[in-house]
Amino acid sequence: MLLAAGSGNADKISLLVEAGVDLETRDERERTALLIASARDHVDAARVLVAAGADPDALDDRHDTPWLVTGVTGSVPMAEVLLAADPDLTIRNRFGGLSHIPASERGHDAYVEFVLDRTDIAVDHVNDLGWTALLEAVILGKGTEPWQRIVDSLVQHGSDVSIADRDGITAEQHARRLGFGEIADALERARS
Repeated sequence: MLLAAGSGNADKISLLVEAGVDLETRDERERTALLIASARDHVDAARVLVAAGADPDALDDRHDTPWLVTGVTGSVPMAEVLLAADPDLTIRNRFGGLSHIPASERGHDAYVEFVLDRTDIAVDHVNDLGWTALLEAVILGKGTEPWQRIVDSLVQHGSDVSIADRDGITAEQHARRLGFGEIADALERARS
């Protein structure tokens, strides 16, 4: 099952499901077949696993779940498949974050928009670093169009632009310091 998930072999997974192979079998890193398929963006394989009842909340040894890794990969098709399995959107990754936070850092603008539109994820969740998705998009982003779109999406979905990091610095102040003028101006407008 794990090998089939890793290679994205949906037909093999279907046969294994029919044969009664345990969907929650784990590898040495405690990853299930669904987590492996999700991490490698094997959408068809994940679709078969979800239909068979695989757990979208199964944690591995790094505290990742199939849903959480979609924030890292930025795969909207995978997120759509996993939403059908009703994942727990409150499970936190090893940094205390929710899926839209690493997606915001990495510039996965379509994913962030999808998650904000289709779920009730806590837009202003603060991770263990003391950062929201908005702060991560600015502090760890590149300030270019994907991050500009992420900032716009977060603001449009109610992100509180006044939330500061542990040093009391807001996303707007970080954007000005980093020379991200478009983002800083958008955050200033949102604050007004």
